[in-house]
Amino acid sequence: MNDITTPFQAQLAKAADTQYPVSDLITKRWSARAFSAEPIDQHTLNTLLEAAAWSSSSMNEQPWVYVYAHKGSESFQKMHASLMSGNKWADGAAVLLLSLARKNFSANGQPNRHYLHDVGAANTSLLLQAATMDIYGHMMGGFHMDQLLADFNIPADLEPVCIIALGYLGDHEQLEEPYRTREISPRTRKPLEAFSFQDTLPK
Repeated sequence: MNDITTPFQAQLAKAADTQYPVSDLITKRWSARAFSAEPIDQHTLNTLLEAAAWSSSSMNEQPWVYVYAHKGSESFQKMHASLMSGNKWADGAAVLLLSLARKNFSANGQPNRHYLHDVGAANTSLLLQAATMDIYGHMMGGFHMDQLLADFNIPADLEPVCIIALGYLGDHEQLEEPYRTREISPRTRKPLEAFSFQDTLPK
């Protein structure tokens, strides 16, 4: 691999090498860790949240809830402090976004079996919209649940799903190892035959 020294080159290196042609938007999206110092303004962030709002959901329940914090705010520091050590690089993000899922239907209080699926779909819509605006996001499940619940006074009917780091692409050289190397390593996926089967599951 050639020496990669710019965010643009890193972006090219991370483009998905697909078996079949898919949208450029899908090949462009990847979970970056190196972010530039450029902030994300509120209008732009609202655009990303608007994309999440129009995701599909069971019974149109829209069980997603987001708490966002811009870099430099007290809430940003609290959110970052809740992350496990492997995600501490996220202090370079412009925005940290706490993704929460409402577990029960609002109309009758009954459990919504699809709540995590629907919030995952909303998060994906948000990240794909971000990719159209040259914003990169990294979803993180490594956080201290009890600390997050206490610091943000999260009620029992909401479940933290992930924390999303958002920002414009930075230089991989700003990261420590092993993240510096991971930032420019090619992405891989299972082949289709490993997870898709015609008519029935294999015996």
